[in-house]
Amino acid sequence: MYDAGKIIAGLVIFLVLVTSPMWYKAATGTKGEAPELKYVTESKVCVAETEYMKAFHMDLLNEWRDDVVRRDDRQYEGLEGKVYEKSLSRTCMSCHSNKDEFCDRCHDYAGVSVYCWDCHVEPAEVQ
Repeated sequence: MYDAGKIIAGLVIFLVLVTSPMWYKAATGTKGEAPELKYVTESKVCVAETEYMKAFHMDLLNEWRDDVVRRDDRQYEGLEGKVYEKSLSRTCMSCHSNKDEFCDRCHDYAGVSVYCWDCHVEPAEVQ
């Protein structure tokens, strides 16, 4: 192999560039802090527990979508037996209407692009 030195040097440079964010974070010792979310609702009760909603809200919304569209099932029994309508716009966004300071802040932090607004109308911001 005549160009072994060039290939090895190229691989080393590539690995350094690809892993540089990890090395930078390790060198600076900074920890990414979770975003501060702004709640505009006085309600302390959600359709499910807070920790569940943080981790699995998209699963719940996907189940709701499938239930409503495929089975015409529009009722969800939440915490304490309270019944909610399976609706992103009318249930979720009635409490979390500040999309920029609630939804977008967390999704941007996590690097997640959502497709909810491909079909649903974005809520008017409530200040």
